[in-house]
Amino acid sequence: MNYLFTSESVSEGHPDKVADQISDAILDEFLRQDPEAKVACETFCTAGLVVVGGEVSSDKAYVDVQETVRRVIRRIGYTKSEYHFDADSCGIISTIHEQSRDINRGVVRESPELQGAGDQGMMFGYACKDTPEYMPLALSLSHALLRILSDIRRESPSPMPYLRPDAKSQFTIQFSAKHKPERVHTIVLSTQHDEFASDEEMHAKIEQDVREIVLPRLIASLPENLARLFDGTYTLHVNPTGKFVIGGPAGDTGLTGRKIIVDTYGGRGAHGGGAFSGKDPSKVDRSAAYAARYIAKNLVAAGVADEILVQLAYAIGVAEPVSVFIESYGSAHISVPGLENATHEQTDAYIASKVRELFDLRPAAIVDRFHLKAPIYEPTAAYGHFGREPYVQNGIQFFGWEKLDMVDLLREEFSAQE
Repeated sequence: MNYLFTSESVSEGHPDKVADQISDAILDEFLRQDPEAKVACETFCTAGLVVVGGEVSSDKAYVDVQETVRRVIRRIGYTKSEYHFDADSCGIISTIHEQSRDINRGVVRESPELQGAGDQGMMFGYACKDTPEYMPLALSLSHALLRILSDIRRESPSPMPYLRPDAKSQFTIQFSAKHKPERVHTIVLSTQHDEFASDEEMHAKIEQDVREIVLPRLIASLPENLARLFDGTYTLHVNPTGKFVIGGPAGDTGLTGRKIIVDTYGGRGAHGGGAFSGKDPSKVDRSAAYAARYIAKNLVAAGVADEILVQLAYAIGVAEPVSVFIESYGSAHISVPGLENATHEQTDAYIASKVRELFDLRPAAIVDRFHLKAPIYEPTAAYGHFGREPYVQNGIQFFGWEKLDMVDLLREEFSAQE
């Protein structure tokens, strides 16, 4: 029997994402001046006000918080007074203070490779074959729809000139009993907009533009096998409340780290509960989650399994992970040496043992592998930390955890068949 699965995304103008982007922009500014800075930056934003707090340890860096916050808000598009939250007039309060020495003593060591985890906890990585990026389909489409909407808003002239920065999307996908996507079942898009002469005119115009401008661009951007899933039978809800003029931080308070499912896998796999934005890479909530995604993606791309969940767990101040766990959901394509008829659990335990052998999962090694002390984080803070295209800009690697540079080794180690 087929089943439905739903994921959502939010735009860069959503209040929680505004907070995430400010936190990561401040983190980047510290790392740009001091790659060894330890940062945990939290942001609160509401109508006309941004409050930045958290803990920082750095002897070299000075960050102009006011300038950084206003730059991010301006880039997002909050530049008009009628939004009740704009880059030039919002108040900004900074309450950043020094990092706890009790935490710092477990992280900073004389030997860098012995650097301990910045906190205890468990982190998850996930990959599947839904999309070319090895991401869950419902989430991937939700992100893609909003990126297209953002591009349309920034075009000059824009075919949808009434668009404002805040937006949310949601896709429901129908899957077969064998977990293969069959069709797009329901699409929900709520987008902030300017005032119209009448609510009825507004609603009709926005829905028409979504059908005739936004969705065709989305479908045209997809590979043929995914574009076919838009078979014309889907249900479309556009601004279901009827009106969305007041949005962004003026409509709903924003907080760093409140969109952790949007940031990761849209509810597929699992989540350890730790947020990413505003945290330097000594915090394994972030760096180990990136490593777990890297492992899962390379395993799936290598043909080890069609779907992989990786869990890593750490103790504060301890370098080696306390556990490595693999769940392949019975989709593995490998044999286990010495076990002719290995169970699903035995196969996954074998994969986990090989992961421990092949990947150095100490925090310092993860940081070095993905160059995580570089100022690379602001671009991660909207439209997901995973499923992004890795690139190099000004000699700096972005989204290095998305690279598929372990595939050949994994195929050799597991003798996996695609």
